[in-house]
Amino acid sequence: MAPSTTPPPITSAEGIGKPGAENAGKPGYYTIKPGDTLIRVGLETGQNARDIARWNNIENPNSLEVGQVIRVTPPGLDPSATAPRGVNTGRIETRPLDAKPAPAASAPNGAAPPGASAPTAAAPPPPAVGTLPPVAAATPPPNSPPAGRDPDDDVTWTWPAGGAVIGNFDEAKSKGLTISGKAGDPVLAAADGRVVYAGSGLRGYGNLVIVKHNNTYLTAYAHNQALLVKEDQVVRRGQKIAEMGSSDAERVQLHFEIRRQGRPIDPARLLPAR
Repeated sequence: MAPSTTPPPITSAEGIGKPGAENAGKPGYYTIKPGDTLIRVGLETGQNARDIARWNNIENPNSLEVGQVIRVTPPGLDPSATAPRGVNTGRIETRPLDAKPAPAASAPNGAAPPGASAPTAAAPPPPAVGTLPPVAAATPPPNSPPAGRDPDDDVTWTWPAGGAVIGNFDEAKSKGLTISGKAGDPVLAAADGRVVYAGSGLRGYGNLVIVKHNNTYLTAYAHNQALLVKEDQVVRRGQKIAEMGSSDAERVQLHFEIRRQGRPIDPARLLPAR
């Protein structure tokens, strides 16, 4: 019998034998890199570090191994099978209560259906040659979001501090804005949300607050001298959540990030004009 020509599966030497290696590369999973902590993974994926620990039965956050693959979406949710918002999922649309009933269907050859009275008004004359019949403009339902727009994008933002911007967003060098100020200046929540992290466990960020606003957006506030909120606390836009400082930084400043599904984006694109 001829030998099999099927090539062996391609595996990563770094990930061989690591927990969860069979899920490497699948949607909704994350492969641990050197220097990763659960807090950093949460920041990179837009999730709460404690949720990630629970989903993966991780009792010791310091036990992560390089090459280990962990779940970063809730169990039971298949990211590869979930239809994006706006995609037809086969749901039956219901008719509004004030909608008029559809006209009765006519019988073949133009005959009225049994029990129906004959029409009393003549049909309107056809349009003149060279003209088109009027077409009613389609009116979108009130308060409907633009087609394809994610409802999570409807966040009302405010500036997290009143100082001048002394460092702009640069995806390769700076994942957010650097805002100047004096020690003790108020740091404000940029939008309504829930605190998912408050501490100093992420190297390079000092005393850090992370607020999750919905399933798409979270914000990070770094280098504070004091944190005024706790994890799981609900905060409102403009609420004081920290005091500006220089923890893990060379000068007093606020490093502010907005992340969309874990990916840093330029906050200046979303914050209101000053």
